[in-house]
Amino acid sequence: MKTNPVTLSEAKGLLAGGILRSAQDDTQAPAATVAERLARYMRSGSLTLASLPPLSLYVHIPWCLKKCPYCDFNSHAVRGPLDALPQRRYVDALIADLEASLPFVWGRRVHTIFIGGGTPSLFAPAEIERLLAAIRARLQLEAGCEVTLEANPGTFERERFHALRAAGVTRLSIGVQSFDDARLAALGRVHDAAQARAAIAEAADAFETFNIDLMYALPGQSLAEGAADLAAALAFEPPHLSVYQLTIEPNTFFAKHPPTLPDDDQAFAMLDRITAETGAADLDRYEVSAYARPGHRSRHNLNYWEFGDYLGIGAGAHGKLSFAHRIVRQVRLRDPAAYMAGAEAGAAIASEAEVGRADLALEFMLNALRLREGFEIARFAERTGLPVTAIERPLAEAEQRGLIVRDLHHVRPSERGFDFLNDLLELFLPASR
Repeated sequence: MKTNPVTLSEAKGLLAGGILRSAQDDTQAPAATVAERLARYMRSGSLTLASLPPLSLYVHIPWCLKKCPYCDFNSHAVRGPLDALPQRRYVDALIADLEASLPFVWGRRVHTIFIGGGTPSLFAPAEIERLLAAIRARLQLEAGCEVTLEANPGTFERERFHALRAAGVTRLSIGVQSFDDARLAALGRVHDAAQARAAIAEAADAFETFNIDLMYALPGQSLAEGAADLAAALAFEPPHLSVYQLTIEPNTFFAKHPPTLPDDDQAFAMLDRITAETGAADLDRYEVSAYARPGHRSRHNLNYWEFGDYLGIGAGAHGKLSFAHRIVRQVRLRDPAAYMAGAEAGAAIASEAEVGRADLALEFMLNALRLREGFEIARFAERTGLPVTAIERPLAEAEQRGLIVRDLHHVRPSERGFDFLNDLLELFLPASR
């Protein structure tokens, strides 16, 4: 499971009144030419960014064997045999999309690449290798650039992960979710516990660093079952572990047919157990849902949480790009067929809009306060182009309520703020200032 970089997914529920607009509200289709759009982005504006943040690349591959009932990402179940997937055409479209995007990131180095979905491991390693070769030919990659690919145990074949490693992937993220066959069935997963274990063993053999995705508070899950899932994951001594509470998202099957989930007290008890057991296993909880051994933090996700930039290509992909006087969000066409046709015609972008000045503080905080270590105060001005005074009032209130700890240079969530993150984030809503 990926972590949504676009801040607004974190605001679901928190912003039930619709105070914060989504990235697709208030936007317009980019009918202007590339030169016209660049000129618009480069003109003077209300923000001043002294330097541009680090840049990542996100690549979206939208197909899955089956759409999970809890998933609200842009994913589409494969219709027909796997060999009917338009792998070559889709990779060609990604390359064309990247080519058309180059003027907006020209001269910038890419620090990390994340190939997500959907289930990217459905694609043949040879197509992933062709994609990465095309990326290297067009973008300047930092030495040691982290290249992560999401994989599903249901698409696992022996030696496939080794082939992906040879193709240039350096880090694998495996969507296990549970080691309990009954819970996996309730989640609509296409793999069983035995396949999950085999996939992790293969990943550990092929990669120096990999991530296991786990979920808790599942339909019908007891405290003992949650503990057993965690123990099974920790037995593999993973370099990185992501643990998410199952939430019911709008426009999903579970939203229409809600399952019975553990209550809040049980969910908190499960999280307390997760925090204690991961700590005992020398996994540092460096982000709300992420635990890592030294040297194995997800550099790609860290760039999201530190409000870095990311170019997003692929069907439905979101991107955030900074310029000297504005920050722009882009959204690609969602439907895979429409995306491929659009990319081939040099028109893959469905919408783009500047991030409003009034929304920037919350956008920054929705990411930065996920981190246990918080953020350097100077980074707020550096990444948003706003003066630090723009957040002084909510910071003072957060400090008074015991939700943050700060000094002249640094802000981090307190233990209470980390546990009640939504309460902390509400202070930065535009209407509350």
